Amino acid sequence: MVFPIRPIALGLAALVFGALAFERARAGADHYYPPVTDAVTQQECGSCHMAFPPAMLPAASWRRMMGDLANHFGDDASLDAATAERITRYLVASAGDAGGHRYVGKMLRGVSADAAPLRITELPKWIREHDEVPRREWTSKEVGSKANCPACHVDADRGYFEDD
Repeated sequence: MVFPIRPIALGLAALVFGALAFERARAGADHYYPPVTDAVTQQECGSCHMAFPPAMLPAASWRRMMGDLANHFGDDASLDAATAERITRYLVASAGDAGGHRYVGKMLRGVSADAAPLRITELPKWIREHDEVPRREWTSKEVGSKANCPACHVDADRGYFEDD
């Protein structure tokens, strides 16, 4: 009997790829935050900086941030009302304190429930994870600022923030 080599090889390759992807997600679960999946949010936020995973901040933070886009960290990031409302709904529904998410609250440990921090880089977990990075690294030409996650975490846009 002759077995069709191509379908078997493709099936094995798919199985190996799936196992590796699952293992990476499992192994890096403490450093994984579901990336932005809403196209409008990705387009609008990602046009100026990495579109940060919504699970990194609580819903109150996203509401606060989206409520003052004219003063978005020193820039005017104003949007029309419909676009701002759509993005706000998405961010709030996917926030770190929203129910039903596997990765809920990791970044928010140590943050009071009534807080609405705006900077991920000021959260206790972020500070602990980055305490060994010398101050000069943040201002280097390659990094530029603490908000430039992809400079050090090559898979940040896919939600992976483990040390690279």
